[in-house]
Amino acid sequence: MNPILVAVDVPTADDARVLAKTLGDSVGGLKIGSQLFTSVGPSIVREMVTAGHKVFLDLKFHDIPNTVAGSVAAATDLGVWMCNVHATGGAPMLTAARDAATARAAALGTPKPLVIAVTVLTSMDAATLATVGVSASPLDQVVRLATLVKACGLDGVVASPLETAAIRQACGPDFVIVTPGIRGGAAQAKADDQNRTLTPREAIAAGSSYLVVGRPITAAQDPRAAAEAINAELTTSR
Repeated sequence: MNPILVAVDVPTADDARVLAKTLGDSVGGLKIGSQLFTSVGPSIVREMVTAGHKVFLDLKFHDIPNTVAGSVAAATDLGVWMCNVHATGGAPMLTAARDAATARAAALGTPKPLVIAVTVLTSMDAATLATVGVSASPLDQVVRLATLVKACGLDGVVASPLETAAIRQACGPDFVIVTPGIRGGAAQAKADDQNRTLTPREAIAAGSSYLVVGRPITAAQDPRAAAEAINAELTTSR
């Protein structure tokens, strides 16, 4: 599968439709996050799934286990390919998410969505972690959370490309690692609010399974050409 997941961080359904049509098969899937979901609601997810797109529902569920289980079950009803929770919700919440996806997919007779967990946001550095009471470095905190996520039976994590190699070593070859914060190389764009970044080629070489790319594609004059340039860079590195 094409590893590029484009972040559809746009305000309206029409914007999302135009972007999805423009990109076509130049990306592997669409990441629908809180901006579009809050603006439009679940109908845009159903629409994109029905149109044949793999949808990563990026709502980062983080609540008591029962509430997160209900949210993951609802995401499964939408037919998403992947959804996520926050790893810092702890083991009971993580296992509730895992079990909800498994049970709901079995009841529907549909494939279970991948359930992954956010470790440390790519906008956070050591100083920011310290302000919320985490004295560990971003690397140590990410690996700690990734091993917890694996132990709880989830499919993988979201982490910055700088931690990918360490996660891969700790969690093995089949663990899914989704990497946001991609900048540089063919993904030319300023870092914006991303503090821990690599180029697409570097991230894949480090062991990333999928790359979430937003503004380097969506803010480009020609989004499809931008996506194809990243694909070309990855193809030549394999």
